[in-house]
Amino acid sequence: EVQLVESGGGLVQPGGSLRLSCAASGFAFSNSAMNWVRQAPGKGVEWVSYISSLGFITRYADSVKGRFTISRDNAKNTLYLQLNNLKTEDTAMYFCAKEPWTVAATRSQGTQVTVSS
Repeated sequence: EVQLVESGGGLVQPGGSLRLSCAASGFAFSNSAMNWVRQAPGKGVEWVSYISSLGFITRYADSVKGRFTISRDNAKNTLYLQLNNLKTEDTAMYFCAKEPWTVAATRSQGTQVTVSS
């Protein structure tokens, strides 16, 4: 059974930082490209970032480029997202997801990130 368990969300002030983690099990994590996606209240799911199976290729949405960093540790079956210089518009539920991220069943349960002063 595929399991993706997130941690690291919370409340942070604008300009602050958070690090999200996603522990994976039940599938060949080191052979799987992974994504982070998010959903703000009342909005659809937005793709945030992608990382290839070995971590050599990363991609970012324009809205987070230069502020967020995706990484992975295949020895620990864990995916990370470092969020820096957070803005109020980054407030959302964040999900890690296998490919294809557009399918809800590939996503974690989510962790809330709230950016507010």
